[in-house]
Amino acid sequence: MFGCKTHKQAPETPVATPKTLWSDTIGKLATRSLQTMIVIGIGALAIWGLAQVSTVAIPLLLAVILAATFNPLMQLLRSKGVPALGATAIVLLGTVAVLGGVGWMIVNAVINQWDKLAESAASGFNQIIEFVQGLPFADSIDSVQLEQWQQQAMEFVTSSKFGSNAVAVGGAVGGAVGNFFAGFVLLVVILFFFLKDGKEIWEFLCRPFHGEHYDRAMRVGKATVETFGSYIRGTAIVAAVDAVGIGIGLFILQVPLALPLAVLVFVLSFVPLVGATIAGILAALVALVSNGMWSAIIVIAIVVVVNQLEGNFLQPVVMGRALKLHPLVILLALTVGTVLAKILGAVLAVPIVAAVWAAIKVWDGPNKPAAWAREKHPGLQE
Repeated sequence: MFGCKTHKQAPETPVATPKTLWSDTIGKLATRSLQTMIVIGIGALAIWGLAQVSTVAIPLLLAVILAATFNPLMQLLRSKGVPALGATAIVLLGTVAVLGGVGWMIVNAVINQWDKLAESAASGFNQIIEFVQGLPFADSIDSVQLEQWQQQAMEFVTSSKFGSNAVAVGGAVGGAVGNFFAGFVLLVVILFFFLKDGKEIWEFLCRPFHGEHYDRAMRVGKATVETFGSYIRGTAIVAAVDAVGIGIGLFILQVPLALPLAVLVFVLSFVPLVGATIAGILAALVALVSNGMWSAIIVIAIVVVVNQLEGNFLQPVVMGRALKLHPLVILLALTVGTVLAKILGAVLAVPIVAAVWAAIKVWDGPNKPAAWAREKHPGLQE
């Protein structure tokens, strides 16, 4: 009877946040821009720091990629009862032996066939002049000027200025060779430890993490190793097919330096989109200089046919869709890699980007990408 009457409390009115220069639309845009600039600056500083210690950073990165590439072979040897040290020695010595043998074959072939190529260079240049003079617009081309350019080039090669420049270039090349061997020795040493104790090294690096962060670090490490290994092994198979196909064509046409050109095709095939094209152009130029116009045309046809076959049939099977990146992503990665580290950057840019994408795809779980990278419209086809 005498119960107290309850009253509903009036809802609290939200307190208005005082407006400042940083809370309106332009202020939020400025804040986000500042954050972006800081992130880019930190990234640029990290890249600059790595560039200053490139003698260490590049062998370290190459060792990681090579260790991931040879990981299945190491596991196979270990499953057969081979001790870790023995398996590492077999893989490492085998790799050095193969690389050394291929290098010796290239140098030997270049030395043996260089004179023949040099002798045919002059006649090849004359063939180019005759071909240009036979074009419909040949009247606008000064043949005397072409001959003057040829004479000036020969005089420059035989002059003392060329000799002094050659000495300067030789000194620079000597320094580069010294850095190369220093980096190569460091690469072999790092690769030895990565092959032998790679799992233990990664486990040590993940010690500061706990719980979900530890699981994420292990997932990222596994995805990176699998991506590096699959990408390099797949690319090597595709490059080998390109090199064998084009090399057979060069041998049949009796083009000088066929073996070095085939190896060059193999190496440049590791640069997506443009590598095979550059290798084909170089092979066609050598064929033009040595064997004439028709031989160069046949070489171009062989390069086109081989590239089409591996691009449409072999590469999708070997590489798989899991490692497939959009051509625009590949082009941007190649551009950035080339600007930062020249040829080596062009070779390493795409596998690094592929590994980063693989890590993002397992960021929140074994098959769960990071929230911002998840597909928002599952019905859309890639």
